[in-house]
Parts: sequence; structure tokens; C-alpha cells
Amino acid sequence: MSRLDLSPFYRSTVGFDRLFNLLDDLSPQEANAFPPYNIERLSEDSYRITMAVAGFAEDDLVIETKENAISVKGAKPTASSETNREFLHRGIAERSFERRFQLADYVEVRGAALENGLLHIDLVRELPESKRPRKIEIASGDTTKKIEGKAKN
Repeated sequence: MSRLDLSPFYRSTVGFDRLFNLLDDLSPQEANAFPPYNIERLSEDSYRITMAVAGFAEDDLVIETKENAISVKGAKPTASSETNREFLHRGIAERSFERRFQLADYVEVRGAALENGLLHIDLVRELPESKRPRKIEIASGDTTKKIEGKAKN
């Protein structure tokens, strides 16, 4: 059975929640990707991306923003003791990764923190003053000015 997988669009975009929630309903099973992550809305205009990066130190991670995109890269230095290790089961991934997220207009990165193997990236949407909704006052009939002029004969 052929199935359309829209999860790559949902997991790489922040700020288009309503559209991608609808698309996500069409594809209930998300593809397994490394590293696992969450995108959560903290308030109307703030978001958080949380990535599980167990085994990576702050020096192993690089976060870059360019235009409307954020890129998270992780690479562990190869140690000489790695070659002498024999694994009976290897379930902890220590491979390098690069994950990109497209951001909606006016979404900016506020900061990042690494705690307990989770990388938290805080985002906020700040609309410029010209794009914010504003209230327009409606003038009543009493406050309008009348223009009087002389009639020509």
C-alpha cells in the first residue's frame, strides 16, 4: 500500500503550526530519525526545540542560524580507545548528525542550553510594529467636519 509521508515537512518547520498539524493528521506515523526531538509551543509567540543528544558535550555541538533556518550539528571526536571496545549490543548512537529546521517569518533564536543530555533551543516570534494588529477608531457623525462654501450664481 502506497502512503504519503508528510512528516519531514512537519518536523523541520516552526511557526506554521495549524497547517502542519492538519498535515500531520494525514500521516500519523512519524519516521524514525536521529536524533529524536520535540517541538513545543510554550506560549502564543514562543517555541522550544528539544533534541536528545545524550553523549554529546557542548563542544561537540554547533548551532547556526542563517536567514529563516536553524542548523544543529553534532560530531564526536574519534578517540583511540574506540577501536579497542567490543560491543555486544550497541543501542546508543554516537554518530555525527546534522538537523535543519525552517523557521517562519519573524521567528528568532533566543538561546540554547544543554542539560541532562537534552539540547533546548528557545525561539520567539516578534512581529515588527508595522505588522502587528492595531485598532482603528471609528469616528462618529458628530465629530466630522463640514466644509462650507459659497454657491456660484
